[in-house]
Amino acid sequence: MTKNQLKTKRGFTIIEVVLVLAIAGLIFMMVFLALPALQRSQRDTQRRDDMSRFIAQINQYQANNRGKVPTAAGEHKWDASDTGDWRTFHDGYLVGNGDDFTDPGGSGYWVNDHGKITDDTTLPAGTTSVDYFIHVYHGASCSNVEGTVKKSENASDRKIAILYKLEGAGVYCGES
Repeated sequence: MTKNQLKTKRGFTIIEVVLVLAIAGLIFMMVFLALPALQRSQRDTQRRDDMSRFIAQINQYQANNRGKVPTAAGEHKWDASDTGDWRTFHDGYLVGNGDDFTDPGGSGYWVNDHGKITDDTTLPAGTTSVDYFIHVYHGASCSNVEGTVKKSENASDRKIAILYKLEGAGVYCGES
């Protein structure tokens, strides 16, 4: 090797190294900023699936009980102190086959049975996604306004609508 050949070999300059590190840092930052939104979206998808399952099991309960829906006004946390229709529904239809019916955040869902509605009703003020309450309204159907249910056309107590506040944005509404 001659002296000229040795002089022409060189490594990366400090500017090139810093530039590559800066670009890599930006890519990592974008990934870490997008990750929580993606996780929130995945949890909300699971919640929507759970609420669809809840409605499907209400329909099954009605089919097995001559059109009756579980009733008992108030909050039902499905613990040992809760008895009655909602507990029977939970144990027999939601978790009866060893299935799990918990929020993707790890807490169990609770039911807040508001009874029969007389006018359009919105999700209670202050409701957040961490409440884990499935709000049940009898004689109701989903409205075109997000977070609102309306009095059912035939006002049947057997027609129910549910509202559930999602973590990311929006409210799930389903009806039987």
